[in-house]
Amino acid sequence: MTTARLPLFPLNTALFPGLVLPLSVFEERYRAVMRELLKTPEDEPRRFVVVAIRDGHQLAPSATGLPDPDADTEEGPAAGFGPDPLKALHRVACVADAATIRERPDGTFEVLCTGTTRVKLLSVDDSGAFLTAEVEELPEEPGDEAGALAEGVLRSFQQYQKRLAGAHERSISADSDLPDDPSVISYLVAAAMVLDTPTKQRLLQAPDTASRLRDELKLLRAETAIIRSLPSLPAFELTRARTSLN
Repeated sequence: MTTARLPLFPLNTALFPGLVLPLSVFEERYRAVMRELLKTPEDEPRRFVVVAIRDGHQLAPSATGLPDPDADTEEGPAAGFGPDPLKALHRVACVADAATIRERPDGTFEVLCTGTTRVKLLSVDDSGAFLTAEVEELPEEPGDEAGALAEGVLRSFQQYQKRLAGAHERSISADSDLPDDPSVISYLVAAAMVLDTPTKQRLLQAPDTASRLRDELKLLRAETAIIRSLPSLPAFELTRARTSLN
């Protein structure tokens, strides 16, 4: 099994392979990650690991969007993660490839990255300017009946989107092409649904594609039933744009 040591970027969300994630990087330890990545030539992958923080652990000020003014201001690479950072993080994460890293005049960064590969965290090192982890690549096994399950998930996902759009009198774009690869479908749906971080993390660490699709099918049916009964809905912006795939 392939292993590597890569910088860690803890967030309050899970990244999935093939999905694009924009980041605004404000905190010094994560600025240090970006400065290190900029040493890598542009024609080579600038890789780091996006890992979800477990419930009950405070998120560092670097995240999607603006920094959290109420976040822990303790300094150091492991600040806010306790004496053993590995215990504060989920063990299954996703390698990200930074397609663009733009430094602002104030030293903060705008980053656009894409999830590439699922990995398992084996150990975390906090001896440097930022956290690093030894990670092991996790293969994506298809599982039983992944193709048939993917078809069912796509149908349910389209109904889910229509319910979200219909509640706000919006229609889904006719050119919303959807993939046909079961693993890609499973990741796209996991990223596009309005779910909490623990549920997204559960989908990320599913043992195979078929298991993830089965879970998603149950979630989609349940969420669509709830949406049908609600007078107003959260996060309907999901119906305005397609999720970006690599």
